[in-house]
Amino acid sequence: MRILVADTFPEASLNELAELGNECFYRPDTGSEQLSEELSGCEVLVVRSTRVPAVVLDNAEALRLVIRAGSGTNTIDRAAASRNGIHVCNVPGRNATAVAELAFALLLALDRNIPDNVADLRAGRWDKRRYSRARGIHGRRVGVLGLGGIGLEFAARAAAFGTHVHAIDNPERGQRESDRAAAIGIDFVHSLDELARTCDVLSLHLPLTENTRHLVDRDLLAQLPPGAILLNTSRGELVDEDALIEAMETKGVRAGIDVFTAEPESSSGTIDSRLAAHPNVYGTHHIGASTEQAQHAVASEVVRMIDAFGTGTVLHCVNEDTLREKAPRRVTTPAPSGGAS
Repeated sequence: MRILVADTFPEASLNELAELGNECFYRPDTGSEQLSEELSGCEVLVVRSTRVPAVVLDNAEALRLVIRAGSGTNTIDRAAASRNGIHVCNVPGRNATAVAELAFALLLALDRNIPDNVADLRAGRWDKRRYSRARGIHGRRVGVLGLGGIGLEFAARAAAFGTHVHAIDNPERGQRESDRAAAIGIDFVHSLDELARTCDVLSLHLPLTENTRHLVDRDLLAQLPPGAILLNTSRGELVDEDALIEAMETKGVRAGIDVFTAEPESSSGTIDSRLAAHPNVYGTHHIGASTEQAQHAVASEVVRMIDAFGTGTVLHCVNEDTLREKAPRRVTTPAPSGGAS
């Protein structure tokens, strides 16, 4: 198969794909506006951060599979993919540890004001009196919103630091997740409002859907205690950013944010975000899944998925239900030879 990899990807995994008989085109700097041209003749597209809009999917006549090398697929127009008989798949769980580590690092950084410590020292300023004031993590009430793989990994780290971890009870939660939650010692509440009122740290680990967009709004932020901490390493659109800024200015809420609604599409550039610039925010550059360990784990699964797809098996498909309305494009056998280019 002809494969376009439009984001960074480990060289070893590119070589594996070539050894399996695929023809790989590695274009890590491709933006959405170049996708249509680069996709000419390609049957598989692999992306991380690059957006895949409807216009690209409508014009990619050979395309049969889009893989998001991560968990969230909100950057891919799934409706357009389904309309064109294209499978959209993700790689769930492989980057859970990395994202959880960053979320907890943001919590520790907020509690001890670590970035401001570093900035003052680098500027030659010594202010032990200011930076000696910290509340500490042990014994605090931490709410985890979303108990998938990442949420459970974060909860386990929070519990290991002696916090009281809370989440919303869900009778439809799978047995595996329920068992893990019990082993961690998570206490359950009945509603989102109760979770916000109960906890002085709230960490978001949810996908972006129409039901979760702006889930953290003015009303929910009003439920948080003064001085609470909000962590978001999921999707920027989960949070009403204007409402969060208002809560930071009126009740001292602080935030650790890895994702913003105004993120540049490319990996470098400028960002115009009131939230990112706010002094109550410690922000990072959407790097939650960007550890070497996580990227190799994700890439290994992408190779397995493409190999399976070539033999007619689709793994981790997220638009299967809507694809039933239109027959998927036929899966063909990989070419007998090829290479990375």
